[in-house]
Formats: sequence, C-alpha cells, structure tokens
Amino acid sequence: MDRIISFIQPSRNNLTYLKWSYNSIRKNLGYRHEICWADDFSDDGTWEWMQKIAKKDPNVKIHRNEGPTRLGHTILYDTLVNEYATSDIVMIYHADMYACPGMDEAVLGRLTEGSVVSATRIEPPLHPDGPEKVLLDFGIEPEEFDEQGLLSWLGEERTEKYTRGIFAPWAIHKKDFQKIGGHDPLYAPQSKEDSDIFNRFQLAGYRTIQTFQGFVYHMTCRGSRFKDGAMRNPAGQVFMKGRESSEWLAQNLKSTRNFIRKWGHMVQHDAYLKPIVPPKYDIAFKALNCNKQMLYELEPWCSKIYLDYGSIGKYSAEYQREEQPNTQFDLDEKIKMYGNADVTKSHDILVEFDCGELNNNNFQIIVNLAKMLQDSGEVGEMELDIFKFYINSLQTYEDKLIVCKSNLYL
Repeated sequence: MDRIISFIQPSRNNLTYLKWSYNSIRKNLGYRHEICWADDFSDDGTWEWMQKIAKKDPNVKIHRNEGPTRLGHTILYDTLVNEYATSDIVMIYHADMYACPGMDEAVLGRLTEGSVVSATRIEPPLHPDGPEKVLLDFGIEPEEFDEQGLLSWLGEERTEKYTRGIFAPWAIHKKDFQKIGGHDPLYAPQSKEDSDIFNRFQLAGYRTIQTFQGFVYHMTCRGSRFKDGAMRNPAGQVFMKGRESSEWLAQNLKSTRNFIRKWGHMVQHDAYLKPIVPPKYDIAFKALNCNKQMLYELEPWCSKIYLDYGSIGKYSAEYQREEQPNTQFDLDEKIKMYGNADVTKSHDILVEFDCGELNNNNFQIIVNLAKMLQDSGEVGEMELDIFKFYINSLQTYEDKLIVCKSNLYL
C-alpha cells in the first residue's frame, strides 16, 4: 500500500516560488500526495491562484488567514497539520523548494514511527557551505532554473549515506508531531520555532535522519528574510539583492531572546545540524546596581532576577512596559526586589554579582553557565571572576519542555 505524504506549505507573497514548487511536486512525485496550503494574508494573487488550483486538483487543501496581519508559519504549519492534513504522514515544506524525482520514496523509506526524516537540500551558493547540504548553482530564480542540469547531476550522485541531522524539508508521523504539541507559538510569527521543535524531538527520543538519496533544490530565504530575492553579477557570482529585512531582523531578535528564556542557552547543533541540548537549570540572579540596559541583557538568561530597591524603582517598570509585548513569559513575576530577604535558598542556583563589574568577557560565563554546571558543577558555594554561586541543587528541567502547552509561560 502506497504511503501518502501531506505536504505542509504556508506562503506569504511568494506566488512565483509556490507555483514552481507545486509544479515540481506534481511533475516529479505525481498526484497521489496531498498538498496543504495556507495563504498568510498575501496581496500578490496567492489566494486566487490557490483557489484555482484547488478546483482542479482534488488533493490540494487550502486555508487563508484573512488578516489584518500575518500569522506566520509557526502558527500556520500547525493549522494545516491539525485541521487539514488527512495523511498519517506530514512534511514541513518551504514554498521555495523544488521536489526532485524520488525524494518522497527516499524519505518514506527511512520513516518509521518515532522518527523524523529530512531530505537533503541542494542550494545555490548564497549562504556558507556545510556538510548537511550540497552547494551547486542550478539557478537563483525560477525563470533561470536549470532543471535539466539538476536532473543530470542527480542521476550520478545518489548515495546510501545518511546522517542524524534535521532541517526542512522534514517528514514525521502526524501523531508523533501532535504528541509533543507541535510548534511553540512563543515564536510566532517565525524564527527559532524550528530549533525549538528540533530540541524537543531530541529530548522526546525521536530518531532524526537525513537521507542523501532524496533531494530538494532550495532557493533559500525567499519569504520575510530576503524579500528582494537574489541576483547574479557579470562574473556569474550570486548573492542576495538586499540586506536582511528589518521585519525579519526584529522578529529574529525577539525569537532569539524567547529561545534563551525557555532553554537557557543559544541554539546549538553539530555540523550536520543535529540538536545539542544542554541541561536546563533553575538559575536566579541577584544583580546589584543594575540599570535598564543591563536588565535587558540579563533577564532572558535566568529564571528570576532580583534587583535592589533603586534599580527596581528606576528601571523595572519601564523595561517591562517595553519588553512584555515581546514575550509570553510574565516579566512582573520574573523581576523582583530582594530587599532584606535572603534569596540564596529560594532557587536551585543563585548567582550574585555587581552589574558595574560586568564586561563582554565575564558575561560569557553567564552565556555558558549551563555547560559549566553540567561539566563541573557541585552543590555548595563557589566564586568565579565577579560571580558568587550558591548551588543548592543541580536538578535539571529540560524534559519539562518537551510538550508544548498553551499559555505554558504565563
């Protein structure tokens, strides 16, 4: 019995690429697979085109966000998986990906319950190379796409090789996706939602596999990040036309700070993009002489931050007004005054320091604290540089982050 994939493809103002992607799926993989589209309040004719295709192709399901603003793929991936996909297997699939012949069978051949399987990306040299992808230039826009060149290369390069990395496009049994709660809306509309769910796959014990028998050609970043597309200079070199959009930069910063709040570390992975998940500790800061800028830098890295009376009065309320709209974490609960209270026993780990002595070098102790505690932490008191540590317990809590629940952070 043929196994069917539900391709999950949100899109916003990406019609040129979406048409190219759809045609590749139907041309190279046939009509048996289901395609689930979500139009995210586009104004480039995407919705009208989706409606037209859905009338002709019975295996296309469509959804529209009517606005007035975008929801983002963090939300729409899950809307399509939970409300539209009818297959037991779903594949998170970008709108700027061309499905190479045999990609589906290569992925399905590796996919079992409790696993997540990625196809391998072939990309033009717009971003740095890495062992998890193939860097080859078969075109930077659909109108110059060298399909025959790509297909000729594929005929010679398929291999039994596989790794433990993960990156889109990736396929999973729908019940495994739903078991951990799907993507975390903390990162809506976009950015870091993939790194978050990859961490949770790892902690849940799912086996991540990247097959080098199945490929997509990926134009890369043709949504919010690089809205102007790519270009080729007279020498044939390719690069993005413009800088990363202000919209993407602002959202990426917001999502990065929320990732740190949730996990206690920056995104980490090996060379093949297999997630590395350090322990999550209950770490509180007692920060003396903290100003608003220091509060901005420190707050994401701890479970709670205790300030002296002067800092609370001058900076906390203003910081919360500005930052609370950017996170689901309750900052009023997170930022407290220590006053005369002894807070050294209130958390598993308390770190005391004077913000006036913080600099770029010793701030790296905070950034790498989870790894340091994992490698050499002991219950008791210790000092390092400007920091005094009160370590009451080295219990870890990363397993509590596997399942995404609504309003988990409030």
